[in-house]
Amino acid sequence: MKFNTGKNRQQVEIVSQCLDDTIGPENEVRLIDLFVESLPLDQMGFKADFIENLPADKAGGRPAYHPADLLKLLIYGYLNRVRSSRLLEAECHRNLEVIWLMRGLRPDHNTISNFRKDNPEAIRKVFRASVNLAKHFELIGGKLLAGDSTKLRAQNSKKNNFNIKKIDLHLEYIDQKLADYTRQLAESDGDHRGALQQHIEEQQSRRQRYENLKTQLAETGEVQISTSDPDSRQMITRNNITEVAYNVQSTVDAKHNLPIDYLVTNTNDSKAMGLMLERAVAVLGNSDFTALYDKGYHTGSELKTAQELGVEAMVAIPDISSASMAPDPAYNVSEFTYHADTHTYTCPQGHTLRTNGHWYKKDRNAPGRTKNPPIRVQHFKTPHCKTCPVLDLCTKNTRGRGRVIERSEYAAYVEKNKQNIERNQTLYRRRQAIVEHPFGIIKRQWGFYYISTKRGLDKASADVGMIFTAFNLRRIFNLTAPEKLKHFLREVLAPIFGFDKLLLDSKIAILPMLFFGLHLALYSKNHALNRFI
Repeated sequence: MKFNTGKNRQQVEIVSQCLDDTIGPENEVRLIDLFVESLPLDQMGFKADFIENLPADKAGGRPAYHPADLLKLLIYGYLNRVRSSRLLEAECHRNLEVIWLMRGLRPDHNTISNFRKDNPEAIRKVFRASVNLAKHFELIGGKLLAGDSTKLRAQNSKKNNFNIKKIDLHLEYIDQKLADYTRQLAESDGDHRGALQQHIEEQQSRRQRYENLKTQLAETGEVQISTSDPDSRQMITRNNITEVAYNVQSTVDAKHNLPIDYLVTNTNDSKAMGLMLERAVAVLGNSDFTALYDKGYHTGSELKTAQELGVEAMVAIPDISSASMAPDPAYNVSEFTYHADTHTYTCPQGHTLRTNGHWYKKDRNAPGRTKNPPIRVQHFKTPHCKTCPVLDLCTKNTRGRGRVIERSEYAAYVEKNKQNIERNQTLYRRRQAIVEHPFGIIKRQWGFYYISTKRGLDKASADVGMIFTAFNLRRIFNLTAPEKLKHFLREVLAPIFGFDKLLLDSKIAILPMLFFGLHLALYSKNHALNRFI
C-alpha cells in the first residue's frame, strides 16, 4: 500500500524565502501589524522604559521592548483565544505568524503580563481607535444602542471573600476551639502542654486576622471584602448561583453589534445607565440616538440623566414588588391616575388624593450602608378612605390613615419612560439580540468568561479592554470587503515604511533571488563535503 511521504529532514532546500514571503498577502496578521503601526502610541500613554535615540553612553541595562511590538502580540493572542502570557511567550518561539509579527523578538511572560496590567488607560485608547476604524468603514450606525452588563469571574475564590456574617461564623468557631484548647491545657500534663499552647497561638492569630477584616469593613462601609483580588465582589451570575466577579458594562451599536464602550465595575446595574449614556454621547458626538436597557437599570435618577442628555432611553419596567402590591391587583398604584395640571391622583373609586406639599426623605440603603443618597417623595391621600367600602381590597393599612401613594421626585421621568416603552414595543424587543451578541461570542465561543488579571479594577480593565478591542477587530475584518482592506493596506503602508509601490515590488522580487544564490552556494559546498566524507 502506498502512503504520502514527507520531505527528508536532512535535505537542503535550494530555493529559500525571506521571512516576509512566508506570510500571505491576505493574512490578517498583516492587518494587525498595520493597525498598531497606524496608532499614535507616543500619545496614548503606554508605560515603557525606553527613550527614542538615547545616546549609547546614557543607555543603561537591557533595552526595553517597544510598546508596538508587545501590543501586536497581545492583539494577536486575544484574536486567537490565547491570553496567557506564558502561552504567548511560547508562541513567539514556534508560531510562524507571531515570529513574523514580532520580527523574531521573544519577550518573556513577565514582560508581556506587566505590559498588559500596567497600561489600562492606554489600552482603552486602543479600543477607541478600533471604534474609530469601524466608523471609518461605516460599520457603526449611531442611532440605536443597547446596554447591558455581564459578570466575569475574578481571580478570587469564594473562600477568600468575606462579609460580616461569614466573619462572625469564623470568630464563633475560633472561640469554641480556643475554649476547648484552654480546657485541655488546664487538664493536660507537661507532655502535651507545648502542642496545645501552639494551637492556641495559631487560633489567636486567625482570630486577629478576622477581627482586622471586620474592622476594615466597618471603616470602608462595604458589605464584603476579597483578600486575593480586593476590588472583586461576590455577585449573582444567574438564578441563585454566585461568583466572586467583576460586572462589565457595555454599550453596543445595533448596526453590526459592535461595542462602542465598556466599563469594569464591582457594583450592580441600578446606577450604571446614566454614566454609560454620558460616555456614549461623548463617543458618538451627539445624543440623537435611542438606548435600550433591561429592568435592572430602571432607576429614577438614571432615567432623569438620560432624558436631560436628550437621549431617548427605553428601560424595561420592573414588576411590582409583593410589598407594594394591593390585596386586590385592581387597586395597585398603577391603577391610580395622576393629573399633572392639579398635581393629584384619582383612585379607582373616583376619589381624589392630594398632597400637603411636603417632601419626605426615603432611605434606600441596606442597614449599615450609606452609599445611596435618600430620595425625596411626596405623600398623597384622601379622607374618603375612612368610609370607603373597598378599603380592605386597596390597602393592608385598614386601621391607620388608609391608602397613601408615594410620588418620588423622579416620577415624571419614570412615566416618560413608560410611554416610550408602550409606544415602541417592537423596537425594544431588539435589545437582547443586540447587546448579548458580543457577550455570547466572548464568553461562550472564545471562552473568556473570567478575568485573567488580578489586584484591582484597573488591571481588570486592561484585560477587558484587550477582549473588546479584539472583538471589534474581528468584526471589522469579517465585515469589511477585501478590496476595502487592500485599499486601507496601501494607504497606510506607504507613510509607515517610507517607500513607494515600485520599490516595494522590487524588494519582494530581489530578496528571494539573493537568498537563492546564497543557498545554492551553501548547497554546493555541503554536497562536495558529503562526497569527500
